[in-house]
Amino acid sequence: MQESALVGIVMGSKSDLDVMQKCADRLEALGVPYEMHVMSAHRNPARVHEWATSATDRGLKVIIAAAGKAAHLGGVVAALTPLPVITVPMRTSDLGGLDSLLSMVQMPTGVPVACVAINGAENAAILACQILGTSMPEYRERIVALKKEMADA
Repeated sequence: MQESALVGIVMGSKSDLDVMQKCADRLEALGVPYEMHVMSAHRNPARVHEWATSATDRGLKVIIAAAGKAAHLGGVVAALTPLPVITVPMRTSDLGGLDSLLSMVQMPTGVPVACVAINGAENAAILACQILGTSMPEYRERIVALKKEMADA
């Protein structure tokens, strides 16, 4: 989904796609338009810079950044944009994702990111919709409906 994207999903590696597809699926279920890209803060820094610095001009309102291991992508993006950034630490073969999680929650003062659970892609999508809902009532109503659906299950 890319029509007038409000949420940008970015991940550091193609290997993150299986997990992050759950994020995209949840955004689609909530009716939130998004764009999704694979680019590494380490291997494609110029591309990340261009994408992050142009995010507001493209109409994005929230960014979701997934990465594993050193997991710098979310912090780099947060340093380059005024938009809220939600990070998704990816489970890794080395430390089970604890490396990713700790990298994300240790951002320096002035470069905050929100961080969901390891492989918590669906929660990232729900949080993004909640953020949109603070100023766009249609998304707040979708979260209210989701919470009711969950309570009734």
